[in-house]
Amino acid sequence: MSTRLDGAGGTSGGIGQFLFGLGMAVAGAYLLTNQVTVTSGYWRLWGYNGFGLSLIPLVLGIGLLFFNGRSIPGWLLTFAGTVIIFTGILTNLDIYFRPTSLFNTILMLILLAGGIGLVARSLRTQ
Repeated sequence: MSTRLDGAGGTSGGIGQFLFGLGMAVAGAYLLTNQVTVTSGYWRLWGYNGFGLSLIPLVLGIGLLFFNGRSIPGWLLTFAGTVIIFTGILTNLDIYFRPTSLFNTILMLILLAGGIGLVARSLRTQ
């Protein structure tokens, strides 16, 4: 029985091309995300801190689940409370791109886009 070494994704595309593209994409993504600063603000509801209110459905749901683990309202409240908290965290994030030179920005974007292009091309049958 002979074994045949296939390319990336089982196609006849090149594994070397795939690995080089993957390295480029990872380097570009790292450099790009390294230039981003993420901060968070306060949850405001009618001028007051609203984070405590977002915990109410989660706490009620967990309480119902401790009382009866098969409680459908308990599972729904727990799920809804979790979604509310994650949504609140994401919507209150402030994302800033730190100042950098145009050359560095273009280099980061070329590495990212070029790497993704090479990975996609290596997965295609040659």
